[in-house]
Amino acid sequence: MSAPHTDVEQVEATNAAFYEALEQGDFEEIASLWLTPADLGVDESYHDPADAGVISCVHPGWPVLTGRGEVLRSYALIMANTDYIQFFLTDVHVSVTGDTAVVSCTENILSGGPAPKAGEELGPLLGQLVVATNVYRRTPSGWKLWSHHASPVLAENDGAEDPEAPDDTGPSS
Repeated sequence: MSAPHTDVEQVEATNAAFYEALEQGDFEEIASLWLTPADLGVDESYHDPADAGVISCVHPGWPVLTGRGEVLRSYALIMANTDYIQFFLTDVHVSVTGDTAVVSCTENILSGGPAPKAGEELGPLLGQLVVATNVYRRTPSGWKLWSHHASPVLAENDGAEDPEAPDDTGPSS
């Protein structure tokens, strides 16, 4: 197996682990998947953020979050306020160049109340369609998340006029 093919498989596995940790509410695993200055051999007590590969995250509808503290705090908040979440990833594309990898995908998200126990039906769920770009960086301990950016996909008619709707502007002259 060639090295580039192996890199793609490793990035795919890391990306899958990221979404699985979110589904499981595993904060420790989420934290371990994000890049640290130490992963890059940078002194964590003093460094220039531009040289340290500072992480960033944009959740749908949120402002950009920068740095491990802000990013990990956001995941702790999401996990504390989400009883159930499941991701169905589609349109996954992985590109690796050197020590950087980009994964683009569509997150088909189901979320809602508590996960059902064995034999119980699933309660009402909210579905959301989100496009995401995850940037990974190679470290001595494997691929780590450098940046996650997710944006909602608007329905076809969101923000657009319906061409079939009657014109209610009154008669024209």
